[in-house]
Amino acid sequence: MSLVLDPAAQDLLFREARTANTFTDEPVTDEQVEAIYDLVKFGPTAFNQSPLRLVLVRSAEGRERLVRHMAEGNRPKTATAPLVAILAADNEFHEELPALLPHFPQAKDMFFAERPVRESAAGLNAALQAAYFIIGVRAAGLAAGPMTGYDAAGIQKEFLDGDHTPLMVVNIGKPGEDAWFPRSPRLSYDEVVTTV
Repeated sequence: MSLVLDPAAQDLLFREARTANTFTDEPVTDEQVEAIYDLVKFGPTAFNQSPLRLVLVRSAEGRERLVRHMAEGNRPKTATAPLVAILAADNEFHEELPALLPHFPQAKDMFFAERPVRESAAGLNAALQAAYFIIGVRAAGLAAGPMTGYDAAGIQKEFLDGDHTPLMVVNIGKPGEDAWFPRSPRLSYDEVVTTV
């Protein structure tokens, strides 16, 4: 094997992991979410900008507000998942850079003074962090159901503000009955990799 990671962990994180469409009613605790975040926060981002922000939707009222912004096919699973997280990019992440990048605090103004630059950087780097978050959910022995089928403007207005852009909504919990669609094919190494 060319990989150092234990094969069981490889399966847990990648080979056997699937996007869940149904969940049991077993709760997902704040402690589990904190442990997930405390692991995945170490994933790299450019300038250590760390622009991902999470909104945990736990209350029945919050869930009802969220479900109405989801695409029709995503509503039932969002309504019944033990926990739903809105993952967003903070377009004002640069305000944290002096603390996050103490050896180069001038990066805040040197590279990120203009809003369009920040929005582009925040979108890319928060998307990286969203991927880390999904892997972290799997590392906790839970299943993630990430979705981008929703009214982004509605979610932004309802749960965020003009400085935060929604990236995805993630249902989280233990997989329920008939949780998985059949595994879709993946491209092979030779179809993806070129060497120059």
